[in-house]
Amino acid sequence: QVQLVESGGGLVQPGGSLRLSCATSGFALEHYAIGWFRQAPGKERERVACISSFDDSTFYADSVKGRFTISRDSAKNTVYLQMNSLHLEDTAVYYCAAAETIGTLEIGSWGQGTQVTVSS
Repeated sequence: QVQLVESGGGLVQPGGSLRLSCATSGFALEHYAIGWFRQAPGKERERVACISSFDDSTFYADSVKGRFTISRDSAKNTVYLQMNSLHLEDTAVYYCAAAETIGTLEIGSWGQGTQVTVSS
């Protein structure tokens, strides 16, 4: 059974950092694309970062480029999202998703989400 469990969210001040984790089970992480998405109240869901199943290429939304870093540790079956220089508008529920390709992440397997709140 495929499972993804996010953790690491919380309250942080603007300019601060958080590292989100996505613990996975039930599939071979190294063979899957993983994406981090977020959704803020009243806003559409946004894909912020993803990592390819083919060559570990990474892709980022313009809104987080240079501040967020996605990585995977297949030995620990965990994917991370390092978030630096956080802005107020980064406040959202963050979800990780897994699928065979980046293009199918939206219809892949999802975690339950973790809340990130950026506030002074």
